[in-house]
Amino acid sequence: MKTFGLTGGIGMGKSSAARFLRERGAQVVDTDELAHQLVEPGQPALAEILTVFGGHVVAPGGQLRRDELAQIVFADPAARKQLETILHPRIQERWLAQIETWRGEGCKLAVVVIPLLFETKAESRFDKTICVACSAATQRGRLLERGWTPRQVEQRITAQMPVEEKIARSDYVIWTEGDLQNHSQQIDRMLAGLGR
Repeated sequence: MKTFGLTGGIGMGKSSAARFLRERGAQVVDTDELAHQLVEPGQPALAEILTVFGGHVVAPGGQLRRDELAQIVFADPAARKQLETILHPRIQERWLAQIETWRGEGCKLAVVVIPLLFETKAESRFDKTICVACSAATQRGRLLERGWTPRQVEQRITAQMPVEEKIARSDYVIWTEGDLQNHSQQIDRMLAGLGR
């Protein structure tokens, strides 16, 4: 089984790349989805977040107030580090277990989407790494289309390693500046190069 770590800047097309890989038979797990599972009501990670950040980050129904927590952690690197200390080891444990399950099932290609792949030093766990990237102007435009303020966009971008560094450290780069068909064709070329 080949394992790929897929990364890239926020708003640069990781979800589309994951979808294309899934459509071509890859098993895919997204660490953002794992993070969502970990903060469901009743989960130990949510209890820890409540202890560290206070009751105002949890709604009366017990759900995490993501926007509230995001405001805190993207304005304060120390707070972001605290949150990462709670979540990252648990997230890694889950995707490593998923890879082993797929290995046992005889899967050919497993992909883990990790926005902070290099920041968390997870690249050594994979056979190859893929960076999904586009220009800074396109990235900002996409994030503003999501309804984020310019300040929120800047906070999210500066919280990650510069995409140029991710590109330099990756085995493959998918450039998402064009349309989705172009994006899809790049995935096909990459997989063809692997002999799939």
